[in-house]
Amino acid sequence: MKKIFQLAFLLSILAARVAVAQDDGIVDKIVAEGTDNSQLEVLGHQLMDVIGPRLVGTPQMKAANDWAVKTYAGWGITAKNEEWGKWKGWERGITHIDMVSPRVATLHGTQLAWSPATPKKGTTAELVTLPEVADEESFKSWLPSVKGKFVMVSMLEPTGRPDYNWEEFATEESFEKMKKEREAQTEKWNQNIKNTGYTTRNINDALEAAGAVGIVQSRWSKGFGANKIFGANTKAIPVVDLSLEDYGMLYRMVENGDAPVIKVVAESKDLGTVPTFNTIATILGTELPNEYVMLSAHFDSWDGGTGATDNGTGTLTMMEAARILKKVYPNPKRTIIIGHWGSEEQGLNGSRAFVEDHPEIVENLQALFNQDNGTGRVVRISGQGFLHSYDYITRWLEAVPKQFKNELETDFPGTPGGGGSDYASFVAAGAPGFSLSSLSWSYGNYTWHTNLDTYDKIVFDDVRNNAILTAILAYKASEDPEKTSREKSVLHLNSRTGEPMTWPEPRSPNRDGGN
Repeated sequence: MKKIFQLAFLLSILAARVAVAQDDGIVDKIVAEGTDNSQLEVLGHQLMDVIGPRLVGTPQMKAANDWAVKTYAGWGITAKNEEWGKWKGWERGITHIDMVSPRVATLHGTQLAWSPATPKKGTTAELVTLPEVADEESFKSWLPSVKGKFVMVSMLEPTGRPDYNWEEFATEESFEKMKKEREAQTEKWNQNIKNTGYTTRNINDALEAAGAVGIVQSRWSKGFGANKIFGANTKAIPVVDLSLEDYGMLYRMVENGDAPVIKVVAESKDLGTVPTFNTIATILGTELPNEYVMLSAHFDSWDGGTGATDNGTGTLTMMEAARILKKVYPNPKRTIIIGHWGSEEQGLNGSRAFVEDHPEIVENLQALFNQDNGTGRVVRISGQGFLHSYDYITRWLEAVPKQFKNELETDFPGTPGGGGSDYASFVAAGAPGFSLSSLSWSYGNYTWHTNLDTYDKIVFDDVRNNAILTAILAYKASEDPEKTSREKSVLHLNSRTGEPMTWPEPRSPNRDGGN
């Protein structure tokens, strides 16, 4: 009996070693495929350079959906576009902005998303700035003066140099003086907007109703050449964003009585209401096909640049990870789903719709990995408030070679994300969704929602790192003999309210937006 026990023990050790060897073999193949046969640059060119920005409701968004389905098919992966709602259809055309008096100059700017078009020959008019007002009545008295004018609705920035540039070259006294003056100017501007009875979100409505022919803004992003580009929020008149440099020049000219006149040609098409989609790709599981591992990234973007780091790089990470897995791990234990979500930028709408429409997947979700904060290598994973997340995420990370995780920090059990990106849609439903949070690369100032979010800002070495890391995590989550625990931790007190934090509640998507 003793010999039988010893033999059984030796066989169990041998089996474990064989399993480890097999496991290491898959990981090695993932690393080799992701390193030696990366498709990231090709995918990035096709998505960012050729298709371009992917504003929800635009033909470019639908082109991206169709391209992804075709690309997955070429890799032998089943994919489909799944309609989740409808949105205002719009197509960007040419934007040309010129100062025509008192001298001629071509200005740097663009129309905002969903901006109405100008007449074919453009609109030529003088500029006015918002006045200082004491109250709503004073503003109402001023409003008729905007008729037939372009109205400038952004504060004149006191400097076009980022703070880090001041820190490098200015005297300490000069830098402190600038910051105090800017702070005072900003506080005064914000109070003046409040005095009008409007906010920066709805003041355009009042200006349009009063007869303005267009709105001119400049939402500087605190970096050289970077402006935030969002939506127009008007019904019939165009809204354009100008570079800090050109906006400042025009603003000073207005304030000094130089009466600048600009001509704006903004060609765009209102396409009515159009369907909008998530692109869903699937690698069917062999042993547990009704349990799921998900790779997640939003597909849509704003359209000031080409959506390269928000969220082209997240999209490329998940597509490349799926390609690698299909090649070296074609028969996963659990089904692997890749979700490319629509309308994340307007409130996680695509992923919230998926959660609402597919409770059977959410209920049987082993793990979801989402990436959505720029091109940098992943440096942080939070347990999102799941009490036992340490056990399984740490177990999966053990298989990742050091060079792909040597900067990675973890936070367990962490706290549940209430928004920010699509993993939060799943966390709110009690499903283990995790954010693969990236190193900054000046994301907030230079590429997040800006005119500079373009292909050249992608750091492909970091994205390669992320694709390999994601593929290994997905492989390990798929093969794990244990199903992940969804037990929630006791949340700590909210530092602002002193009350216990609560788990975020699921929210329904906006399925009929933009109108």
